[in-house]
Amino acid sequence: MNAIAIAVHLVAAVIWVGGLFFAYVILRPTAVALEPGPRLTLWAGIFKRFFPWVWMAIVLIMLSGYWLIFGWFDGFSTLPKHVHMMHLLGWVMTLLFIYLYYRIYPHFVAAVNGQDWPTAGRHLNRIRHIVLLNLVLGMTLLVLVAAWQRVGT
Repeated sequence: MNAIAIAVHLVAAVIWVGGLFFAYVILRPTAVALEPGPRLTLWAGIFKRFFPWVWMAIVLIMLSGYWLIFGWFDGFSTLPKHVHMMHLLGWVMTLLFIYLYYRIYPHFVAAVNGQDWPTAGRHLNRIRHIVLLNLVLGMTLLVLVAAWQRVGT
């Protein structure tokens, strides 16, 4: 059962962090060539499809992570350092996404629907900053966890 939880945890993390990487590193520089209306409408469509996947990833990461904490490690007191770091950074990333989703994204969608491109652009810029921060946190987390598992600390 722990192997299934690890696999679910890893796949969900890859979906989330991989999606952030694709959006920021591949799609963003390409979409910049579009006029504001089509570009912002494209991003609204992307977020509408990607954000449910992020919610699913968060739920699966949390469920599988806590399953492993209490089922494999017997609670927080016996966790290795890299799992504590994973737990902390996972919550930071989740809280950043919740903020993005409930505080910025609705204003972005409203501006796109109203074709208020300057306002939508400002909201997209705020989203971009949070995406970059979560991408950096996610990549850092992956590197640190892989390194700490290797050295066994």
